[in-house]
Amino acid sequence: MAKPTKAKPKSIELHQGDLPDGLDFGDSVAVDTETQGLDLQRDRLCLAQLSAGDGVCHLVQFSRDSYSAPNLKALLSDPGVTKLFHFARFDVAIFKRYLGVSVTPVFCTKIASKLVRTYTDRHGLKDVTRELLGIELSKEQQSSDWAEANLSPEQLEYAAADVLHLHALREKLEAMLVREGRDAMAQACFDFLATRADLDLGGWPEVDIFAH
Repeated sequence: MAKPTKAKPKSIELHQGDLPDGLDFGDSVAVDTETQGLDLQRDRLCLAQLSAGDGVCHLVQFSRDSYSAPNLKALLSDPGVTKLFHFARFDVAIFKRYLGVSVTPVFCTKIASKLVRTYTDRHGLKDVTRELLGIELSKEQQSSDWAEANLSPEQLEYAAADVLHLHALREKLEAMLVREGRDAMAQACFDFLATRADLDLGGWPEVDIFAH
């Protein structure tokens, strides 16, 4: 196996509070978020990352209690633009909580990975990207302070890397889903994500509502 290459963005554009007017991501946009933690009720949204899959990443930084972001909201709710996530369940919920939007339509590379990469239990973005694309992602800044007003160059590069390759991953995983006849099942899971986010926000994060 060839040695994995490092992930490097072509450019990183940092915006305060919203995307600028006139940005066009095409018919699909890779999206991720950074928060103060993973508790939807406690930890606030600090950063949103977006890329058209062209090596350019747009970062939207949020200050506390300032989440108007009309351009970002319009993009996230645009039915003509598919939003690509890895672990969409969390991101869809955090956007619902802080921006008040239902993100749709969605493709989640983590769900797709779990449906077709059944030969492994390693479905983190780092593992999937390494195997399917031969690209190594650094996770050194994963636990850093994303509420800091002045993010470091290392934080910005880390945040950008999480969305740069989701388009390529989607292409690989879609082919595997079709090959295994699980594409319809995957779509049903993606369609359920808005409801799963509502359950998480409503107080049923770990309860299997289908259990006896």
